[in-house]
Amino acid sequence: MILVREEIGDVLRDLRLQKGKTLRQVAGRASVALGYLSEVERGQKEASSEILSAVADALDVPISVIMREVGDRISVLEGLQTFADVVPDDLASLDAVQPELSLR
Repeated sequence: MILVREEIGDVLRDLRLQKGKTLRQVAGRASVALGYLSEVERGQKEASSEILSAVADALDVPISVIMREVGDRISVLEGLQTFADVVPDDLASLDAVQPELSLR
């Protein structure tokens, strides 16, 4: 199962690290409790739109960039899940058609 809050947290952490900022610096600039921002980055807490906006401002990144990156990551994860769901059936049909090419 894909959890959006985990992807948001990963994106926020990645951007913060790319900018060379500490969690304390971003939390202070965004006026967000350090512990809360840490939980958001670890995907343990949901971030409100107000918190996301404040953190985006603290990172000097448009919120649209954050949301686009989250969407892109989710698309990749969905594709991987779809691939994992389809591959076993495809392998079974491959075995039936050309057993010598079996990957099992």
